[in-house]
Amino acid sequence: MLNKLNQHPGVYLVGSGPGDPGLLTIKAQSLLESCDILVHDFLVSDQIMGYVNPAADEIYVGKKGFTRHITQDEINELLVQLATKNPEAVIVRLKGGDPYVFGRGGEEGLALHEAGISFEVVPGVTSGIAALAYAGIPATHRGLAASMAFITGHEDPTKPNSQINWEYLAKGVDTLIFYMGVKNLPNIVENLTKYGRPLDEPVALVRWGTNPEQESLVSDLEHVVKEVEARDFKAPAIICVGKVVELKEALSFFENKPLHGKTIAITRARAQASNMHTQLLEAGAKVIEFPTIKIEPCLDHDELIDFCEHVGEYSWLVFTSVNGVDTFFDGLLEIGKDSRALSSIKVASIGSATAEHLLDRGIVPDLIPDEYKAEGVLEALLERGVGAGDKVVIARAKKTRQVLNEGLEAKGVEVKVMEVYETHADGGDIQEAFAEALKAGEIDAISFSSSSTVDNFIKLIKDSFESEEEMKSYLEKLCIASIGPITSKTLNTYGIAPTIEAEEFTINCLVQDIISYFKK
Repeated sequence: MLNKLNQHPGVYLVGSGPGDPGLLTIKAQSLLESCDILVHDFLVSDQIMGYVNPAADEIYVGKKGFTRHITQDEINELLVQLATKNPEAVIVRLKGGDPYVFGRGGEEGLALHEAGISFEVVPGVTSGIAALAYAGIPATHRGLAASMAFITGHEDPTKPNSQINWEYLAKGVDTLIFYMGVKNLPNIVENLTKYGRPLDEPVALVRWGTNPEQESLVSDLEHVVKEVEARDFKAPAIICVGKVVELKEALSFFENKPLHGKTIAITRARAQASNMHTQLLEAGAKVIEFPTIKIEPCLDHDELIDFCEHVGEYSWLVFTSVNGVDTFFDGLLEIGKDSRALSSIKVASIGSATAEHLLDRGIVPDLIPDEYKAEGVLEALLERGVGAGDKVVIARAKKTRQVLNEGLEAKGVEVKVMEVYETHADGGDIQEAFAEALKAGEIDAISFSSSSTVDNFIKLIKDSFESEEEMKSYLEKLCIASIGPITSKTLNTYGIAPTIEAEEFTINCLVQDIISYFKK
């Protein structure tokens, strides 16, 4: 991976690809992570923007969202000014798709060249190839298409002279790929058929290609205009004309994913959402993050120091969650210690995810109960001989269930509860937008990974509805996915019945159960 040490100052014209963040190039990601100034368009996804150096100055120059239209000349001048005033800066001009394929990157490069400013181009995967591939349409195929052309579909049909050689395209190129052509589709069809392209020639439109919202329409030149109007099929879309469209049914993969067309909301904390987000995306879902909780450390360093000094007196240290592991070991580092401080104590973990985080910290758990909840740990510890005279430490959150410590104390065990983190409601500023999406029927499922996510979700969302009954009426239409019985019990207290309860209390299992539900 490149880093800032070997990035030269100057302007980089970078293509972000067609939308799927997985198609971003390694070089593009490296530049985003190290840039000093970012100039970007509207069509760059939030996930790709997540790679941007947090210290970078961000300048938005997209054509959407301005009170007035920003011109290409103004963007060119901005790049020249930024480079002139910041000669030691790494400046990234991030554009959707590829900078040089209908991206006007050539104009920006010429403006920089004329000003004597060095620049480099980082190509991106262009949507004319990627969107078709994700729809199951190869741009070329032996026996069907030996040539292809990229054509702008944005040409003004009222201007007297077209730059497009319609007669040559109609007769001389196998696969025609039009960018930005939905509005001008009648004009495209008219010109192609006028110069001899057959009326039964297959046509496909791919909207929001490579994104979870991707959808396709397949027709022929004779009927496509009416079918696009009937379906209200809108931009942004790639239009493909050619026999390769006939391969779509056999080669389609993206739109066949189990969660394609479904929108799943995640209510985990921001820091914990990435793994679930990735798994759902891989299954084809559109994912909305609604982080209902914020994790904040509350570990008392004096308490931790005292524990480390007397660690030999304890027989077990129990971690009940991933958050507990991370907060505890971060605290150890802050007082100048690491996993070696636990060399004399056995460690128990609730759940495989918690165990994996312990392994990342250099600790192999001595005990991982089969049942991923406090009752399972209690039973497993007792089976291992923990009893009167033993001393056990539990690293956990504030305001959590007392099952484990009370169960151990009932058996004569001396229990030290170390509260290492606490959770707070945290919906950011998306509650209203989320509620509107819920009311509009744009969400298919909501996942809950703990009781606190349930409590905080209700707290954050309820004021967007006239009553709790109205709120529940919308939630009842969705798939409500619960990670386990404790979370389900909390949902029940609000009169909400979970549609799914994970068989194993893990994120991996919860995702698989969501997939299985929608497959049915």
